[in-house]
Amino acid sequence: MVESGVVDFFLPTSKGYLLKIHVVPGAPKTTVMGLYGDRLKVKVAAVPEKGRANGELLAFLARALKVPVQALHLTSGAASRAKVVAVHDFSPDLKDRLLALVANP
Repeated sequence: MVESGVVDFFLPTSKGYLLKIHVVPGAPKTTVMGLYGDRLKVKVAAVPEKGRANGELLAFLARALKVPVQALHLTSGAASRAKVVAVHDFSPDLKDRLLALVANP
């Protein structure tokens, strides 16, 4: 059984999921740190200049979720640590891959 707090960081949509993410730029390695309130906390190994941290975040999520980077879209928070990323993917196991982000930070 999944705790209710775990699923708070993503919401289903008609095109896939919306992910609520808290980003910490400038880390030595890009990695999931767990939950930060109702958001997934991700440290990214890029500086927050000229979209580098956003690009690293999307590339990391694409690898972690096994989706093409073109399936990910930053919908809000381009200049903020609080971001919302849309995942346009209908794979039946995508929810399991999202839950695995928190289960194996």
